[in-house]
Amino acid sequence: MSNTIFITGIVIHARHGVLDHETEVGQRFVIDLELSADLSESSRTDRLADTVSYSNVVATATAAFKDDNYKLLERAAGAVADAVLTQFPKISAVKVTVHKPHAPIAAIFEDVGVVLTRTRNG
Repeated sequence: MSNTIFITGIVIHARHGVLDHETEVGQRFVIDLELSADLSESSRTDRLADTVSYSNVVATATAAFKDDNYKLLERAAGAVADAVLTQFPKISAVKVTVHKPHAPIAAIFEDVGVVLTRTRNG
């Protein structure tokens, strides 16, 4: 099965980071999600009940990302992955990409982030 729902460019202001000013002021993060699910039923029935609501996934991911002030992007991405797998039993795997385009790095760069993949059975 190769069925994927993707949601890219979810912009969230949050207070994640190791430095004090990151947790005080916060900054912009961007999240991309790839969700593996069996879409065969919904592709035949055209019923929302047979698939995964994109809107509900975004709400769950946003809440999980903003739920706490994490020091590491890895932990923030893990919180999103765990929440999505917990809330949506039809999703068998989730790939979470968290971009931190304004990370405090003494260099000129376009983007930095993490990619984390979790499966329901792993």
